[in-house]
Amino acid sequence: MATEPEIHLAQVQFLTVAEVAAMMRVSKMTVYRLVHGGDLPAARVGRSFRVPKRAVEDYLRSAYFDAG
Repeated sequence: MATEPEIHLAQVQFLTVAEVAAMMRVSKMTVYRLVHGGDLPAARVGRSFRVPKRAVEDYLRSAYFDAG
């Protein structure tokens, strides 16, 4: 049985909500909705959120569809 490699927090690249919004080409409010709705995991740091870059990439990959 294969196990997933262990990921250390020091290896995780976190993005701000503004960076996620720019990467996804959406508003910051849309990112907050995704976080609060549980569609995008995030860590709360003080009063702000940090989103793992891998989570954004995974979300975009799963949400992608061919409109052609």
